[in-house]
Amino acid sequence: MVYASQKRPESKEDKSQNGRNREDSSDYAVLTDPSVLRAARQIYRTYYEVHPDKIQQRPLGVAIDRFTHRGKLIFTGKPALLPQECFVPINQIESEMY
Repeated sequence: MVYASQKRPESKEDKSQNGRNREDSSDYAVLTDPSVLRAARQIYRTYYEVHPDKIQQRPLGVAIDRFTHRGKLIFTGKPALLPQECFVPINQIESEMY
Protein backbone atom coordinates (compact mmCIF):
# COMPACT_ATOMS: atom_id res chain seq x y z
CA MET A 1 0.00 0.00 0.00
CA VAL A 2 1.21 3.52 -0.74
CA TYR A 3 0.65 6.44 1.56
CA ALA A 4 1.30 9.92 0.19
CA SER A 5 0.78 13.33 1.64
CA GLN A 6 1.19 16.63 -0.10
CA LYS A 7 2.23 19.98 1.24
CA ARG A 8 -0.15 22.89 0.94
CA PRO A 9 -0.16 24.09 -2.69
CA GLU A 10 1.87 27.27 -3.00
CA SER A 11 0.43 30.38 -4.57
CA LYS A 12 2.36 32.31 -7.21
CA GLU A 13 3.39 34.78 -4.51
CA ASP A 14 4.82 31.97 -2.33
CA LYS A 15 6.80 30.59 -5.25
CA SER A 16 8.27 33.95 -6.14
CA GLN A 17 9.26 34.52 -2.52
CA ASN A 18 10.87 31.09 -2.26
CA GLY A 19 12.60 31.43 -5.62
CA ARG A 20 11.13 28.16 -6.87
CA ASN A 21 9.81 28.14 -10.42
CA ARG A 22 9.67 24.43 -11.10
CA GLU A 23 7.57 21.95 -9.20
CA ASP A 24 9.67 19.90 -6.78
CA SER A 25 9.19 16.14 -6.43
CA SER A 26 10.23 16.39 -2.77
CA ASP A 27 6.73 17.73 -2.05
CA TYR A 28 5.59 14.13 -1.85
CA ALA A 29 6.29 12.19 1.33
CA VAL A 30 6.01 8.64 0.03
CA LEU A 31 6.25 5.13 1.40
CA THR A 32 6.15 3.07 -1.79
CA ASP A 33 5.10 -0.54 -2.10
CA PRO A 34 8.09 -2.52 -3.50
CA SER A 35 6.02 -4.00 -6.33
CA VAL A 36 4.87 -0.50 -7.40
CA LEU A 37 8.47 0.73 -7.26
CA ARG A 38 9.62 -2.23 -9.39
CA ALA A 39 6.88 -1.52 -11.95
CA ALA A 40 7.82 2.19 -12.04
CA ARG A 41 11.46 1.28 -12.66
CA GLN A 42 10.42 -1.06 -15.47
CA ILE A 43 8.30 1.67 -17.09
CA TYR A 44 11.23 4.10 -16.84
CA ARG A 45 13.73 1.58 -18.25
CA THR A 46 11.42 0.55 -21.11
CA TYR A 47 10.82 4.16 -22.13
CA TYR A 48 14.53 4.84 -22.51
CA GLU A 49 15.13 1.56 -24.37
CA VAL A 50 12.38 2.41 -26.86
CA HIS A 51 13.22 6.15 -27.11
CA PRO A 52 17.03 6.46 -26.86
CA ASP A 53 16.92 9.80 -28.72
CA LYS A 54 14.99 11.48 -25.88
CA ILE A 55 17.58 10.93 -23.15
CA GLN A 56 18.20 14.69 -22.78
CA GLN A 57 14.77 15.18 -21.21
CA ARG A 58 14.65 13.80 -17.65
CA PRO A 59 11.19 12.95 -16.24
CA LEU A 60 9.95 14.12 -12.84
CA GLY A 61 8.68 10.63 -12.08
CA VAL A 62 6.07 8.01 -12.91
CA ALA A 63 2.32 8.17 -12.25
CA ILE A 64 1.29 4.56 -11.70
CA ASP A 65 -1.87 2.62 -10.85
CA ARG A 66 -1.33 0.70 -7.60
CA PHE A 67 -3.43 -2.26 -8.69
CA THR A 68 -2.71 -2.75 -12.41
CA HIS A 69 0.85 -1.33 -12.30
CA ARG A 70 0.23 0.58 -15.53
CA GLY A 71 1.77 4.00 -15.61
CA LYS A 72 3.22 6.91 -17.54
CA LEU A 73 6.29 9.05 -17.23
CA ILE A 74 5.58 12.62 -16.12
CA PHE A 75 7.79 15.32 -17.64
CA THR A 76 6.12 18.61 -16.62
CA GLY A 77 4.27 19.72 -13.51
CA LYS A 78 2.65 17.67 -10.82
CA PRO A 79 0.19 15.08 -12.08
CA ALA A 80 -3.49 15.04 -11.19
CA LEU A 81 -3.80 11.51 -9.83
CA LEU A 82 -6.83 9.25 -9.69
CA PRO A 83 -7.62 7.70 -6.28
CA GLN A 84 -5.94 4.39 -7.14
CA GLU A 85 -2.81 6.06 -8.57
CA CYS A 86 0.38 7.23 -6.93
CA PHE A 87 3.38 9.26 -8.04
CA VAL A 88 6.88 7.77 -7.77
CA PRO A 89 9.53 10.52 -8.01
CA ILE A 90 12.51 9.96 -10.30
CA ASN A 91 15.02 10.16 -7.44
CA GLN A 92 13.30 7.19 -5.79
CA ILE A 93 13.29 5.24 -9.07
CA GLU A 94 16.97 5.88 -9.77
CA SER A 95 18.18 5.44 -6.17
CA GLU A 96 18.64 1.67 -6.36
CA MET A 97 18.78 1.16 -10.12
CA TYR A 98 22.52 1.02 -10.52
